[in-house]
Amino acid sequence: MIEINGVIKKYQETTVLNQVSETIPQGGITSIIGANGAGKSTLLSVMSRLLTPDSGSVSVNGLDVVKTPGKKLATVLSILRQENHFTSRLTVYDLVSFGRYPYNQGRLSEADRHPIENAMAFLDLLPLRDRYLDELSGGQRQRAFVAMVLCQDTQYVLLDEPLNNLDIKHSVAMMKQLRRAADELNKTIVLVIHDINFASAYSDHIIAMKNGEILYRGAPEAIMTPEKIEHIFDTQVAIEKVNGCYVAVYYR
Repeated sequence: MIEINGVIKKYQETTVLNQVSETIPQGGITSIIGANGAGKSTLLSVMSRLLTPDSGSVSVNGLDVVKTPGKKLATVLSILRQENHFTSRLTVYDLVSFGRYPYNQGRLSEADRHPIENAMAFLDLLPLRDRYLDELSGGQRQRAFVAMVLCQDTQYVLLDEPLNNLDIKHSVAMMKQLRRAADELNKTIVLVIHDINFASAYSDHIIAMKNGEILYRGAPEAIMTPEKIEHIFDTQVAIEKVNGCYVAVYYR
């Protein structure tokens, strides 16, 4: 499990995370939702050691993410950030193969081929394996980055806005693939996501944040109520049940 204990993070005089404590269970999909500026991405960055908290701690399977050597942590925990800066003259295969770096330090071996091929097949990227990144659509490129993270083959996978640049069709496909990764590959997936209806439809657990604090936690049916969603987003909504999923209607 991931244990977050009393985490505080400030940027100058602004407190972005205020005494956040949470336990994220092993297995399944946990979605972190909230309005812009709620602290979602900052929390994910602290969980992955991209940011160091001012106080408090995070542990993954008992490993303190600040104190654990990076090489060891990278075999347990992987993350996809919102912004990724890679040269456009990398091929899809090259990019996905970077996920093997914690195991080979950049020297690909025959043992790496299988997980690379599996990750590309899982996200339907084999036909694009020799394409350069600047030849891909935004959605194809996003799938390649997610494949790179899955190729790292960690039990815990953190994804910051994995639906960036994806249209409706490819957003649905991505969430289905993440659901498969949790169910078939036994991954524990934690994602920051803006679309609360995708969170409701595909998550096992939802964490709702506001102003650097956790307001609510629970299963989708516990979070997707008009009162709670209005409190989280300061927006009036109606909640409908469609095909067994709780859907927020907020377009009127």
